[in-house]
Amino acid sequence: MVGTESNEIVYDVVVVGAGAAGVGAAVALKHAGIENFVVSERRKVGASFASWPAETRFITPSYPTNSIGMLDLNSIAIGTSPAFSLGVEHPTGKEYARYLRAVARFFEVPVRQDTDVMQVAKVGDGFRIDTADETLQAKHVIWTAGEFQYPRLSGFVGSQLCCHTATIPSYEELDGDDFIVVGGYESGVDVAYHLACRDKRVRLFDKGCPWEEESSDPSVALSPFTLERMREDQFVEQVELFPHTPIESVTRADAMYEVTARDGHRFQTRVPPLLAGGFEGSHKLVADLFERRDDGSPLLSEHDESTIVPGVFLCGPTVRHNNYVFCFIFKYRQRFAVVAKAIATSLGLPAENLEEYRKWGMYLDDLSCCGEECVC
Repeated sequence: MVGTESNEIVYDVVVVGAGAAGVGAAVALKHAGIENFVVSERRKVGASFASWPAETRFITPSYPTNSIGMLDLNSIAIGTSPAFSLGVEHPTGKEYARYLRAVARFFEVPVRQDTDVMQVAKVGDGFRIDTADETLQAKHVIWTAGEFQYPRLSGFVGSQLCCHTATIPSYEELDGDDFIVVGGYESGVDVAYHLACRDKRVRLFDKGCPWEEESSDPSVALSPFTLERMREDQFVEQVELFPHTPIESVTRADAMYEVTARDGHRFQTRVPPLLAGGFEGSHKLVADLFERRDDGSPLLSEHDESTIVPGVFLCGPTVRHNNYVFCFIFKYRQRFAVVAKAIATSLGLPAENLEEYRKWGMYLDDLSCCGEECVC
């Protein structure tokens, strides 16, 4: 570690966040020969996954290997497999958090838990990372704080009257027999399915119709795991689908909630509507460090580095390049070695061990092999 005149430690890298992206990026740094780094985590390793609704499972299946030696889809480090470690094909959030903690322990990832980063600022040739308890100095920063802790609570008038699905500890705890769900992508169908399995009536609204989307890109179309559950008898009998029905507003009068669609139709329920409207993403907390694309996502260089603040990198589901959306673990893990190599090169390290990532199909210099129609 490098010391300043005031004897403060200057890390080569500070990684912000210890979820799938943070732990995966940290392991890649180790493979690149970088040891002088630390991972700052606001809560515990894998905390976002641990807070998923108890019934929610991964839509991407885990399997240790196949004939061409590819990784488990949900793996974040070479030589590891959630399927092998956990013995399940579709892990729950709590199970996957256990896998992340095991990976962090095995690779001896230096994680500082319960360390809330308040601000990241460029100072001279490096960065100042202010936490709730101390100030860290670093030559590089990798932002991997994820998005699940930042549910999108806006979008229409009265959305604050809804209950976001990310805030539900367990669907079993929901009282009532007649539910309205706003948002028909993966999390919306998930809550509808589990309520239907408990013989609840569900009306599911979406501005589009993702269950009929013909794209092979899982960032756009529903997963086979979800489509299969939608064909089960209980789902068909208990769930009424309202495609192409954007919601205009939600109001409450006495003990009744009224949901109004843009076409003027009104629907009522006695329980708060459930909002499955996605997430804002943590990148908004460091928006001043990045230019913005037209879609609002951070603008990145070919090495996933900020185009206006050299030295700060982004890993995780918010990464975008052209029309390529890296919102699943098996997508964004392909960028870990790209970031690690860029940082190692700037530090004068050869990063020879990262060639193993290329062998495993995780190190992609050419983005054209991960387009919307590609099965990654």
